[in-house]
Amino acid sequence: MANRCGTLAIVGRPNVGKSTLLNRLLGQKLAITSHKAQTTRHAILGIKTRAEGQLLFVDTPGLHQRGDGALNRYLNRAARSALAEVDAIVFVVEALKFNAEDQLALTAVAETGVPILAAVNKVDLVEDKSALLPYLETLATHHHFAALIPISARRGEQLDTLETHALALLPEGDNLFPEDQLTDRSARFLAAELLREQLVQRYGDELPYRTSVSIESFQEQDGCYRIGALIWVERDSQKGIIIGQGGGALKATASQARQEMQKLFGCAVHLTVWVKVKQGWSSNATVLASLGYD
Repeated sequence: MANRCGTLAIVGRPNVGKSTLLNRLLGQKLAITSHKAQTTRHAILGIKTRAEGQLLFVDTPGLHQRGDGALNRYLNRAARSALAEVDAIVFVVEALKFNAEDQLALTAVAETGVPILAAVNKVDLVEDKSALLPYLETLATHHHFAALIPISARRGEQLDTLETHALALLPEGDNLFPEDQLTDRSARFLAAELLREQLVQRYGDELPYRTSVSIESFQEQDGCYRIGALIWVERDSQKGIIIGQGGGALKATASQARQEMQKLFGCAVHLTVWVKVKQGWSSNATVLASLGYD
């Protein structure tokens, strides 16, 4: 059997479980997750090597219609740019739901002309399973999908089936990456994401989209990483929330982020974190670019 290798974009509206799906497919946490929409801000490549070939999954920010700020525009551009030159697409929807943002995402992926798999996620949360078949039949009228596959990314259900269908859509060719490589993203980038994940999870109700992270220093020394990170907020009041009374909130955030980094990197991590104010960073395209949103 010929080896297959190619790229598949994981696309959908915010909060349908795209990043959870990527992590499950890889069998390891790579993309950060939270219950908050728009947690994913950058396209992230995840490499899955099987005996039959290599699947290069690209997790993308959720395509959305929520606001027209500079950050919102960047997220939509990042998602759409990930569709260029892919071999196939995994279009993720939430079981029994299909709204205007789902249609927006489907229209975008349909324009590529490449095969599309529909991954109907969160079926484990559907109490009345008899409602699934009518939903799938209706979904099939929206596009000629290569396959419609009910899955649970959270539980890992039906992901082997999804992978088998996905692999069949890829061109024949040699693997592009070593079989033990997980991503093409740097450890520096992943460290920033893991710290930002803690901010979203801890302050999602107060500061869901007003924080960003940049890594100021990243050194490998004596078998461990020494990392200096900056958390950016937009106002002094937000800085106070992040730091907390006596610095306790910031210490707890940094401690949990450091533990997640150690799990991913497989070595000791020394993490130092500061908080700074950059007025209106999320609505200024130039400032966004300086923070890595380019």
